[in-house]
Amino acid sequence: MGVDVVQIRRRGWGETMRRDAWWIQPAIVFLILSSFLVYATWAAFQNAHYEYGNYLSPFYSPLLFGDSASAWFGPKPLRWPALLPFSPALIILPFPAGFRFTCYYYRGAYYKAFWADPPSCTVGEPRKGYRGERSFPLIIQNIHRYFLYFALIFLIFLGHDAWKSMWFTDEVGKTHFGIGLGTLLLTANVILLGGYTFGCHSLRHLVGGYLDRLSRNPVRKTAYACASCFNRVHMRWAWCSLFMVAFCDIYVRMLSMGVWTDPRLF
Repeated sequence: MGVDVVQIRRRGWGETMRRDAWWIQPAIVFLILSSFLVYATWAAFQNAHYEYGNYLSPFYSPLLFGDSASAWFGPKPLRWPALLPFSPALIILPFPAGFRFTCYYYRGAYYKAFWADPPSCTVGEPRKGYRGERSFPLIIQNIHRYFLYFALIFLIFLGHDAWKSMWFTDEVGKTHFGIGLGTLLLTANVILLGGYTFGCHSLRHLVGGYLDRLSRNPVRKTAYACASCFNRVHMRWAWCSLFMVAFCDIYVRMLSMGVWTDPRLF
């Protein structure tokens, strides 16, 4: 009985039998993430226009050091290296940035968009070997669970900022409750970041992923079900929270520069 021998050839970079516009999604992801990285880096180095009244940009929260009267520990530390540019954002941004950079969803997004690993399903990639995430440098991705702890703490700070945005000081120095457009934006930012954080894969493992039988612990079972509910739309939480955190910084910056005015609802 004869046997046909079929030679399997590895696809070259970009080779595929797909006829759809498979390149559109990675191209959009590349454009959006690149724009966010450029803007966030620029905003972090500005060290200005990050506060307006009771509004604080999420890029600068918590405000540990700075020229603002609301800075926790006062102005720039005296022992700050002279060769390093100072900005309050540069102190805290590595933690939320690390959480997003090592996120399971964002890994898949920027692996395709930036590294073409692969560019899309059934599309040839530029490299011949696969080392995975068990060797350097991608083994660093495994610290995602530790960045999760920082992300949960940052939600508390951002929630406090949203609460502060509801209290306005009038011309005579009296504080009263109110709602402005900035209040709604900062509150929405906390909600979207909360949905993104609580849907994290690592949080699911933390609250019950290692248990053989969740039914024996009803509290963990409920927490695992809630995390799973958020996780089902993790991609939407990821993108919406990314847009919102950037827009909140833009909004506070424009108010501080006098370009925009904050509509007061009441």
